Amino acid sequence: MQPVALHIGNFAIHWYGILVGLGCLLGLWSASRRGLRSGLQPDRVYDLGLWMMVGVVIGARGLFIFTHWETDFAGRSVLSWLNLRSGGLVFYGGFLGAAAAAILYCQIRSQPLWRLADAYAPSIALGSVLGRIGCLMTGCCYGSVCELPWAIRFPTGHATHGTAVHPVQIYDALLNLVVWAVLEFLHRKRKFEGQVFAAWLLTYPIARSIAELFRGDYPVRYLDGRLTPAHLVGAGLFVTGCVLYFWLLKRSARPGSSPSSPG
Repeated sequence: MQPVALHIGNFAIHWYGILVGLGCLLGLWSASRRGLRSGLQPDRVYDLGLWMMVGVVIGARGLFIFTHWETDFAGRSVLSWLNLRSGGLVFYGGFLGAAAAAILYCQIRSQPLWRLADAYAPSIALGSVLGRIGCLMTGCCYGSVCELPWAIRFPTGHATHGTAVHPVQIYDALLNLVVWAVLEFLHRKRKFEGQVFAAWLLTYPIARSIAELFRGDYPVRYLDGRLTPAHLVGAGLFVTGCVLYFWLLKRSARPGSSPSSPG
């Protein structure tokens, strides 16, 4: 755990912000390369990326504040809501915010929503890898008690009080690497627009739910502590992915529908 990467005078630059920023840049670049294979101009991909970054921050911070209101924000000033440098972002909230921004962008600019979504889907998983390493450096999203040889210990001043815990951030990063590899392969073989994005909705919740089994930082759990809030959101995304996949598949088979560009 090493939250601060360096100081410039009295200003601390945190690893979390650096790694999340690098994840965004890597995601944008890789999405633009994928988009070229689908006939998308890189400037359209980058424009959408800027819109989604705003949506990510609003959604991710908003959901974090909502889920941690009683423990971290009740009675505090509004300015505390804006302090992002040391973590405090929820992935699913960021995804929902980015999705809303993407839909709005495509409606306003008359862009192909599902083709852009396919270009971005593997990048979401790839960027999440660096984001989870940022969580590890910050000490957030930590694991439950672990007696296995690869358990890690945070400093005694951490919320875990020096207890050996699962390196759940590393679990999550490795699982996201698997999701990225699957989606990259699928993007080259896809049969209809939206297929890769729908596949992300199916694969990411499974990977995330596995990692969630080892989380130890949630103040609220369900079903006698077996499920976290992320499990419930993931279940909703998985169902959405099933519906979306078959709806897009059926739509692509209609006479006169536009086939997917070759990948």
